[in-house]
Formats: sequence, structure tokens, C-alpha cells
Amino acid sequence: MSLPAGAVTVSLPGGARAVLAEEVPVALVFDGVTQAVMMASPVDLEDFLLGFALTEGMIAAPADLLRAEVVHQPQGIEVRGWLAAPAGQRFAARRRAMAGPVGCGLCGIDSLAAAVRPLPRAPRGGGAKLTLGAPAALADAALHALRAGQVLQDAVRAAHAAGFWDGTRLLALREDVGRHNALDKLAGALAAAAVDVGAGVVVMTSRLSVDLVQKAAMIGARVLIAPSAPTALAVSEAQAAGIAVIARGPGGATVYTETGER
Repeated sequence: MSLPAGAVTVSLPGGARAVLAEEVPVALVFDGVTQAVMMASPVDLEDFLLGFALTEGMIAAPADLLRAEVVHQPQGIEVRGWLAAPAGQRFAARRRAMAGPVGCGLCGIDSLAAAVRPLPRAPRGGGAKLTLGAPAALADAALHALRAGQVLQDAVRAAHAAGFWDGTRLLALREDVGRHNALDKLAGALAAAAVDVGAGVVVMTSRLSVDLVQKAAMIGARVLIAPSAPTALAVSEAQAAGIAVIARGPGGATVYTETGER
């Protein structure tokens, strides 16, 4: 039986073998400058680069990323992208102003104020209607569809996933050892396919922290579903952005925020 991408077989003491998730340093490089290095699953890396650029506000549209290539190095993988002007000019100016290293969850920020950044309001229409009526049934259906599609998780029991559900079926799914990476990969895949993110639901396997809400807002998500309760700051930011958050809390599926559409 072949292994899914992102899984490897390793030897254990006593001669046994196990299937484990790959975890590789992945450098995201724009115009020759490394913006971030993530520990990630080495799959769907062009989606990762595009999605990261969108969710971190480096570009406004897929066309701002002119081309990308994946280069394997002895120490890891570089995913290289080239930006169109003026996105490239803004990136260069921001890099000159930065004084510190980047991190995993909030990548490339240079101040405490930037950690809670202004977010675009969710677009009107589309997926908002999915939150009305029966949120528990909605959450269960979306989470069930996501779990059923997790090929890497089935093999390694150590992978997160992010998916896009249109109310009937799962249209896209990306997996990774990191939850932020999974969402960025999904964002890139949806952007490349010109999917209207506001017309469905973004569903994740992880708890919802503020950075995941921020990334979802940057791609126009209107509904965000998760299997465990969000943080208080995530709820506050989702409310400000007009994103409906439905998650399983202590009492079952709970609507923590509603869309801004009334």
C-alpha cells in the first residue's frame, strides 16, 4: 500500500516500523528574500506560498504573484516567488523597516500593534445564510466531511487540515503538520481556482486562535467552523470582521459570533 504525500516509514526499536508525518523546514522566499521559515509538510508548497502571501497581506490578488518554484536544498526546501509591482515594492520597503526575526503564528510583524491588525469586513451574501437555522447540524456536517477527506491524518495521526465546504460537499482540503500552514495551503488552492470563499464555509481541525481568524478574514471567509472552542481574542476579531464562528464548546456546538449581515 502506497503512502500519502507527507508520510514516511521509519524503523522503531525491536525491528518494528511506523508511518509518521514528514516535518521539513520550508523557507518562503519572495524576490530573493526569505520572509519566513516554517516547519511544514512538504506537500502543496506552491499553494502554501500563494496562500501565505494572501493571508499575510503581502499581495491583494493571485496575479500579484508572478511565478513560483520549489527548490530542494540539503537542509530543507525553498519555495521561491516573484512579486509584481507595486506588491514587490511594498514588500521591499517593509523588509527595510523591519528590525526583528519572523515567527510562526504571526509572521513578519514588527510591532505589538501589528499583532492585532485591521481586518477587511466579510463580504455580504453567500455563506452567511449557512449559519442560520441549525448551527449544530451545520458544524457536524462540515467537520464530518473534513475528517472523511483526511488521507494524511489517516496514515500518521498527526496532521491538521483545513477545508472548504459549500453546504453540500467538500470542495477543497489541505493537510499539514501545522494548523496555520494547512489554512495557508487551503487559501492558496482556493485563490488559484478562483473560488468565492464567501459562498461557503472554512472548516478546520484545530482550535481557533486569533491568527487563524485573521488569515480567514484576509481571504474573504464568512463562516469559520472548528471542533473546539476559540480564544476570546479570536471571537473579538471575528466579530469585528463580520465572520461567523461556530465551534464545539463545553455544551456542544456554539455560535460564538454571527456575520455582520442583518
